Amino acid sequence: MTLKTTIGSLLVAGLASTVLSSAAFAADMTLKLGHLANEENPWHLASVKFGEELARLTEGRIEVEVYPNESLGKEIDLINGMQLGTVDMTITGESLQNWAPMAALLAVPYAYKSLDHMDATAGGEVGDAIEAQIIEKAQIRPIAFFARGPRDLTSNRPIAHPDDLQGLKMRVPNVPLFVDVWKALGAQPTPMAFSEVFTSLQNGTIDAQENPLALIRSANFNEVQSHVNETEHVRSWIYLTIAEQTWGKLSDDDKAAVMEAAAIAQEYERGLFLDSLATDKAWLEEKGVTFVEVDGAAFAAKAKDAVLANVSDEVKPYVEALFNE
Repeated sequence: MTLKTTIGSLLVAGLASTVLSSAAFAADMTLKLGHLANEENPWHLASVKFGEELARLTEGRIEVEVYPNESLGKEIDLINGMQLGTVDMTITGESLQNWAPMAALLAVPYAYKSLDHMDATAGGEVGDAIEAQIIEKAQIRPIAFFARGPRDLTSNRPIAHPDDLQGLKMRVPNVPLFVDVWKALGAQPTPMAFSEVFTSLQNGTIDAQENPLALIRSANFNEVQSHVNETEHVRSWIYLTIAEQTWGKLSDDDKAAVMEAAAIAQEYERGLFLDSLATDKAWLEEKGVTFVEVDGAAFAAKAKDAVLANVSDEVKPYVEALFNE
């Protein structure tokens, strides 16, 4: 054997060894997880945490590729992709009511009096019923839930009671439930695209708007609004989900690993969420914004009939029970 042949044989052997070594460490399954949030959002960070924990628990047999910023598609596209088998996972919430009506319970105004009340609902019998219907109707399985920042009302005067809303011109999303609830409370709600809100507040077309603190901060509404009234009128959660098609391919051990990784991710996200609420409030206060405690019970009582009039008959008994708790 010539020196040239020997070297060639060694190179081929080395290359084969590299390929085999790579194959030995390659994942048996790679899950694609797409969502709408950016890389700094707690949902994204929790998704990455989920992937890390699942890889650890399965000794690298299952990997998760996370695609933020709608880079794998918009929310409805991702849900459709999960049903077709082209996407494995996403983060989604009340949009699922297009398939499962009970998903509307994820974001009902004044249904949840506190974060603990919401957690008890999402993690209890009502949450189980919602998840079961999502699995049946949408073919998507919720495996964890993340809290969303409560929506607060901003204005240029303190609003502590529904009586203070009289004559207040405010922007709301183009959602009939939101419009009717704020009318019932005594305000003058105007549906408007979010992109128009800052300018409309600046020129006086509207007097107020409502959104979570993170959005109030990122939109710089502190430059055109002096008060954040802590109405917390919508508390809601959103699910980390896996396609039923993908779930069905997993062994019992791997299903257990997915659920354990999801539980860790849920706890991790909650810590990030609470930190972000405190950080956003402190930032806004530093900018001169005044936070106003409100009579939450008075707001809820006045909104109740409008809320019940806007929910489906299937969901209504659950909403009534939540208001009465």
